[in-house]
Amino acid sequence: MTQAPHRYTSARPYRSALYIPAAKERALEKAKGLACDAILFDLEDAVAPAEKDAARQTLKDAIAAGGYGARAKIVRVNGFDTIWGRDDVAAFVGADIDGILLPKVESAVMVEALAEAIPDVPIWAMMETPLGMLNAAVIAAHPRMAGFVMGTNDLAKELNARFRADRLPMMGGLHLALLAAKAYDLVVLDGVYNAFKDDDGLKFECDQGRDMGFDGKTLIHPAQLAIANAAFAPSADEIDLAERQIAAFEACEAKGEGVAVVDGKIVENLHIVTARATLDKARAITAME
Repeated sequence: MTQAPHRYTSARPYRSALYIPAAKERALEKAKGLACDAILFDLEDAVAPAEKDAARQTLKDAIAAGGYGARAKIVRVNGFDTIWGRDDVAAFVGADIDGILLPKVESAVMVEALAEAIPDVPIWAMMETPLGMLNAAVIAAHPRMAGFVMGTNDLAKELNARFRADRLPMMGGLHLALLAAKAYDLVVLDGVYNAFKDDDGLKFECDQGRDMGFDGKTLIHPAQLAIANAAFAPSADEIDLAERQIAAFEACEAKGEGVAVVDGKIVENLHIVTARATLDKARAITAME
């Protein structure tokens, strides 16, 4: 399946996407006041089998009650290969949510099955297996696809990879998913950092993810929010440069000149596209606060 690049989502920021267990009412309530751009309401890994049905109803009631503001509300359901998956999806047909997140997506067929089960809701894919990475492009091409979420814990397990701070063993897979997401203009979120008390390690991984091109970081603890939000937001220097690039380029256009120069570097139209995107993102973040 190939088609023109698309974007199903808005330009809202996704610097931080916090997993919240659907079975925990206190956590669901607390999330309403947290400084995260998105909430990943989790019916899968964070909920024990015996609690699945009750958690589904708890989450449905919490979302219906509202109060989550501008935060993107994305529900991670159980896979369709489980006894809970289809009931999870059916429960949120017509609900006020911004996306359905399907675990362990490995093919366009899996995406289409979800699309048929719930209309008009953006679809997100957990990318966490070798086969998923190899099929990333066909998964990204689905017209309902809105974003990828990297499942780095599962990917490391599937690869039998050793832990390294630089994540070198899984870089091939991460880049395949990134390339596919960027080709089809999807949001793409980096995987979790497990040591939630290790601020330095989290910052390193957030900075690495931002350098690679990820739009934000998935998180497991509210204590990680500030670092992720700072890492994936335009810095003051980036905003200043963007403003000066646009001003210089527009001044040259007004004069009929072809080349603008800022800080000794040529500024072309491609730089202006990036500059305007930087300012749009900064404004969107300000609107969230």
